[in-house]
Amino acid sequence: MADRILVVDDEQLIRESIAFILKKEGFTVAEAPNGAVAYEKIQSEAFDLVISDLEMPVMNGIDLLDRVMQLNPQTMFIIITAYGSLDTAVPALRKGASDYILKPVEFDELMVKVKRLLEHKHLILENQLLRRELHQEYDFSHLVGKSPVMQKVFETIRMVAPTDGTVLITGKSGTGKELVARAIHFNSRRAQKPLIAVNCGAITETLFESELFGHKKGSFTGAASDKIGYFKAADGGTLLLDEISETPLSLQVKLLRSLEQHEITPVGATSPISIDVRIIAATNRDLRKEVENGRFREDLFYRLNVVELSLPPLAERKEDIPLIVEHFINKYRTILRKNIKGVENDVMQALVHNVWKGEIRELENIIERGMIFAKGEFITKEDLPELIRSSSIPLVENESLETALNQFEKQYITVVLNRFKFDKEKSSEELKISLPTLYRRIKDLGIKEH
Repeated sequence: MADRILVVDDEQLIRESIAFILKKEGFTVAEAPNGAVAYEKIQSEAFDLVISDLEMPVMNGIDLLDRVMQLNPQTMFIIITAYGSLDTAVPALRKGASDYILKPVEFDELMVKVKRLLEHKHLILENQLLRRELHQEYDFSHLVGKSPVMQKVFETIRMVAPTDGTVLITGKSGTGKELVARAIHFNSRRAQKPLIAVNCGAITETLFESELFGHKKGSFTGAASDKIGYFKAADGGTLLLDEISETPLSLQVKLLRSLEQHEITPVGATSPISIDVRIIAATNRDLRKEVENGRFREDLFYRLNVVELSLPPLAERKEDIPLIVEHFINKYRTILRKNIKGVENDVMQALVHNVWKGEIRELENIIERGMIFAKGEFITKEDLPELIRSSSIPLVENESLETALNQFEKQYITVVLNRFKFDKEKSSEELKISLPTLYRRIKDLGIKEH
């Protein structure tokens, strides 16, 4: 759709000449002989750009600019002024005009300014759209889960996101730690600033300090120029230190100092640099055990563990699997351009019954694969890998999905409990759920000891 431009000038020849040139360049153009007529047009239809003379009868260019800025501040505005009245351009620019051009109008110069301004406006709108999409994608209210354990996670995110508190996210690989970190960032006051994600396990130990803090030219062999590190790149925003447990022990004290002093010293530099960065750390390991085993500094652990957010495995939130499946189907329906409506009932049974060693990441891959091979509107068992197909249980007809899931869970937990003679601790280890979760499910499902 062509950009819409309004040309306002009481001199007909100038007005029509500018309009003619703009139309030849493909723009949609309207004309007005003064500010009052122009304002009537602006009230009834939207314009991307207004090109207006300053000195006009009825309503001059400055008054028109004031009203346009009040009505729609995103409208670009170019003023036309005579060389002798150039001083009047300064107040117009302060009031919100985007640029000015002198009389007599040089059409080539005008076209350069018009195209530059409209390109800039398009970039701003695209950036705003992308940020809205990011906010929607990482809005914690859209994270999937109705289980009590996930509702607790959501509540913690809501409380911690608006603050600058350091957060330690723990959980198995594939449980969505980075997604939660992004939800925290994009719902914080730092949302307009960068989020830099660093995989500490992927950095060579010899380059770790340089990657995080930067270096000066000539500080070591191969340092051909100055380099800013991840801390400086994230200045004003958020730094996600993923796999924080992989940080070399020799560098943990420097990391601790950076967190406490809010400053870094690049390799080869003699003076520190102040930084304003929020830290979110993530790990799939038990950092307390890493501390006990001497692989992680205790003081750094306590500095990172201001707020701990533990993500539960799928084994502790099986009731969320149908919602997660629906979420991924909606996601890949657009990406794969396939009108898949859902999964068949026996497929859902298999997905709920399966042991997800790769957690949500593995489940997502299975759904994507199933949608690729699906021939109809629903994913069938034939569209799943053999290992998943063999995870199914006999289908109970004429019952709701929630009832079927509860019956299966009750049956499965009872079998495990009987196997260990109702030893709750051993049973919880076998089921890979916490002991409190097992006690809660026994009560909720009405499981009796036989």
